[in-house]
Amino acid sequence: MTWTLRQVDDDVVGRLEAALGVRRITARCLAARGIEAADDARMYLAPRLGQLRPPAGLAGLTDAVARLADAVQAGERIGVFGDYDVDGVTTAALIASFLRELDAACLPRVAHRDAGYGFGDRDADHFASAGCRVIVTVDCGTSDEEAIARAKSRGVDVIVVDHHTVPAHTQGPGGDQQIAHPALALVNPLRADSTFPFRSMASVGLGFYLTAALRTELDRRGFFRSRHKPDPRSLLDLVALGTVADLVPLKHENRILTSIGLRCLARSQRPGIAALMTLAEVTPERPIDERTIGWRLGPRLNAPGRMGDAEPALQLLLATSEAEAAPWAARIEEANAARREAQKVVLEQALEALAGAPSQAAVIVAGQGWSSGVTGIVANKLMELYRRPAFVLSIDERTKLARGSGRAPAGYHLYDILERCAERLVRFGGHAGAAGLTVAAAEIEALEGELQAAVVAQEADGRGAGAAGVGDHIDAEVALGDVDAELCQQLDRLGPFGQGNEKPLLGCRGMLVRESRRVGDGSHLKLEVEDRHGVARSAIAFGQGEQAVEAGATIAAAFAPMISVWRGESRVELDIRAIHAGR
Repeated sequence: MTWTLRQVDDDVVGRLEAALGVRRITARCLAARGIEAADDARMYLAPRLGQLRPPAGLAGLTDAVARLADAVQAGERIGVFGDYDVDGVTTAALIASFLRELDAACLPRVAHRDAGYGFGDRDADHFASAGCRVIVTVDCGTSDEEAIARAKSRGVDVIVVDHHTVPAHTQGPGGDQQIAHPALALVNPLRADSTFPFRSMASVGLGFYLTAALRTELDRRGFFRSRHKPDPRSLLDLVALGTVADLVPLKHENRILTSIGLRCLARSQRPGIAALMTLAEVTPERPIDERTIGWRLGPRLNAPGRMGDAEPALQLLLATSEAEAAPWAARIEEANAARREAQKVVLEQALEALAGAPSQAAVIVAGQGWSSGVTGIVANKLMELYRRPAFVLSIDERTKLARGSGRAPAGYHLYDILERCAERLVRFGGHAGAAGLTVAAAEIEALEGELQAAVVAQEADGRGAGAAGVGDHIDAEVALGDVDAELCQQLDRLGPFGQGNEKPLLGCRGMLVRESRRVGDGSHLKLEVEDRHGVARSAIAFGQGEQAVEAGATIAAAFAPMISVWRGESRVELDIRAIHAGR
C-alpha cells in the first residue's frame, strides 16, 4: 500500500462543502481534523482573540500578576531572565517591552550557553546586586530551585513563567506546587493543580497571558487614569515567533495566537524584526507564514544563543529604532553563518561515527569539541533521518562533562525517557519532543545503555514505536488538475501549520516524471510531473536528493500543494513529502 487515506464521514464532508462554499477536498481536510459543524469550521478558518479561553485555572497566574502590579506601582526594579532559545528570548523581550511601556524599571537579560541551562546562582546574584526586588524567569525556572532559593534568601521574589515538565518532587501533597517550589509564583500549565484546559503553550504565549492579566489588574487599581494604557496585542508578533520556533503543537490557543501574530509580523513595525527580515530576504511577494519563521527568522534569532551569547537577539527585539537595530542584526547574521558551519561539521562527523543506520531503539552519538549549540539541530536531523529518538552530546575535555540535546518523533516523551536515567545525569530538562542533558564524560557509555532501555520501555508502554512516517497518511487522493491556486488558498486557511496541525497532504498516483534534477547543494530533488490526464505541475522534494527518480519513471507521491513565488511570478507547485515508485 502506498499510503493510508484518512477516514471521514462523506455526509459531513458534503455538509461542510455546501455550508462553507469550499472545494470538496478542503471540506475533506477539515473533517479529517475532527471539524464537523459548519460554525466550528468558520471559527477555525478565521481565528480571533475572542476565541481564546480565559486563563482561569492557570495555576500561579493570580499571584504573579498581583506581585508584578505591586512592583510596578511601587517603582521597584524588575529583572527579566530568559533562556537562550527563541522562545526564551521572545518571552523576555515581550515582558520587558510591556514593562517599559508601563514606565517600570526593568532589567532584561538572557542566559549564556557557557553558563549552562536555565537560571543559575550567578544570575540570581546579578539581579539581586542590581537592586531588583522581583525577577521573572521565562522559558526556564521550573527546575532551577537552588538558584531561585538563593534569590529568595537575598530578599528577591521570583516569578517563573515556563512550560517545561515539572519535576515530580515539586508537586507536593495533592499536587500543590506552592508547598514545594521556592518561587513566589510558578506559572506553568503542566503543574498538577493547573486546570487551564490547554497544557501545551509555549512560554511566550504564557507571557502574553501574563501581560494581558497585568494590564487588567493595573486598570482595576486605577493605574491608567492619567497614563497611557499599552495594548498587549502589539506583542503578538513576538508570540508568533516564539511559538512556531519552539515547535509546540499549533492547536487551540497556540494556533489562534500564532495566526493573529503572523498578521502582526507581516506589518514588521518592530524595528528589530524589520531589520531581521531584510537580512533574511523576506519580501512582501508572498504572505509571511510559519515557514518564514521556521526557515528564515527563527534560525537567525536562535543563532547567537547557539554560538554562546543570546544577548544580540534580545537587544535586536528590544531596539526602538532602525539605527539601534542595525548593528545587532549584523551580529546575528555573523552568528548564523558560524552556526551553519558548525552544524555542517558536527552532522558530518556524527553520520561518520554512526556509520549507517543504527539497529537500536535510539540514536546516540558523542564527539569531543563539538559545538554544543548545534547539538539540538543535529539531533533533529538524525531523528528525521532514522525516525527514532536521537541524542547528540558534545564532550568538553576541560570540564570532563558532555552536554547535548535530544529530539524525538511524535508519540515519544523525551523528558520521561531522561527521568528514567536521572541518577546517571548531572542535569536535564525539557518536554516531550525536545530536551537538554548534561552527563559526566566517563558516564556516557553507561548512559547510552540506560537510554536505550528507557526508549524500549516506553515503546513497550505503547508509545513511540510504529509512529507513522511523513506521507504515510493523506487527506485526499487527487488529480493534478484539482491542484490549482484556489485550492492552495483554501487549504492555507487551515494554517498556521506545525506539530498537531500538519499541512494537508494530498496524493496522486501514476505520474510521469518528465524532468528530474538535483538542486541547491544536491540535497533537494526538483521534478516536473504529469498525471494520466496530461496535467503537468512542478514539484520539489526537500531533503530527498538521494532519491533515484529519473526522467521517464512513473511515481506516486504524497505532497502539500503550495504557491511558489520566483522573481515576482506565482505558480502552483507540489511540496513532495514522500515518493513511491510505480503506479
